[in-house]
Amino acid sequence: MCGCKASVPSTKHYSVNPASPQKMTALLFASLVISLEKGSDLEKAVATAALVYNNAADPEGKLSKAETKNLLQTQFLSFIQGQENKPKYQEVISSLDEETENKIDFEDFMILLVSLALMSDLLQEIKNMKTTK
Repeated sequence: MCGCKASVPSTKHYSVNPASPQKMTALLFASLVISLEKGSDLEKAVATAALVYNNAADPEGKLSKAETKNLLQTQFLSFIQGQENKPKYQEVISSLDEETENKIDFEDFMILLVSLALMSDLLQEIKNMKTTK
């Protein structure tokens, strides 16, 4: 490319505000794909959680509490199944039924996931298993 107008690609079509949700989503997606392919098991797990969240989130990157509850019940069922009678589980899930206009961002979603995983019977079963590599 010589630098003349005819050989310089127009940036008009590609200009995106650096803080725009579209650019952040594209950058996040690209880094997650790389993490899923080349990352450690833990990196892959977090990248997968981020992809699942991002696919369900609105354009601003948030989920309604109802959408969050539905996502947990469909994508995290093995961890929450059988927990329905535990007071702490009921407290966490009932919080998703309150103040429905408030939305959940990714950080709060991950805290919710970890909280539910920590109280899960499945986690205890996992701890009891011995894994080898």
